[in-house]
Amino acid sequence: MVIKTFEYDVLNGFSRQAQIQEKKTFSLDIANKATYIVHRALRVAKRNNAQFTSSTKTKSEVRGGGRKPWKQKGTGNARSGSNRSPLWRGGGITFGPKPRILSKKINKKEKQLALRTLIYNKHKTFKVFNKIELENSKTNIFLKNFEITNSNERVLVISSTPNKNLQLSIRNCKNFEYILANQLNVTELAKANKVILDEMSLQIIKEIYCATI
Repeated sequence: MVIKTFEYDVLNGFSRQAQIQEKKTFSLDIANKATYIVHRALRVAKRNNAQFTSSTKTKSEVRGGGRKPWKQKGTGNARSGSNRSPLWRGGGITFGPKPRILSKKINKKEKQLALRTLIYNKHKTFKVFNKIELENSKTNIFLKNFEITNSNERVLVISSTPNKNLQLSIRNCKNFEYILANQLNVTELAKANKVILDEMSLQIIKEIYCATI
């Protein structure tokens, strides 16, 4: 591990004319080989978020099949014991999916190290405001304030406390995600091309995930 300095500008006011209020820094203990630890955390998160709920019925679970369709010999047909056989239409499914639980484990320190490493690697995409206040929940006002023109960019919006106007203003945006600071995870952060947050959210992130520094 190696200690790196995270530098960021605090913008005064959430608007197009926002000026840099001050520059701040804090230390992050990150991994030397970032690819390994971040990739491991992403794989674990993807596996644990997957829902294996697909279910099919086997021969013993489908309805019907109590009587032998025809006698064993003398009909010229292949022998058959049940019309619920997987060979019959409407029969059971052979080796079909069933609900199951598959999970992978990652140590808490590894998970936090991966998140700190990702935060540092993404520090150029962070845009920190002293506070984010919206008078209404208009999407076009939000996009104008942040000057977002490329709709293909993934934007992660982080708030320190639930902000209804902020949440509603980005609800119709295709590639926007809104989370609280205490819900930060490697999956959402890795996908984001830009990260918008207020200074209080950054303080919460430092306290929760960077407490060892």
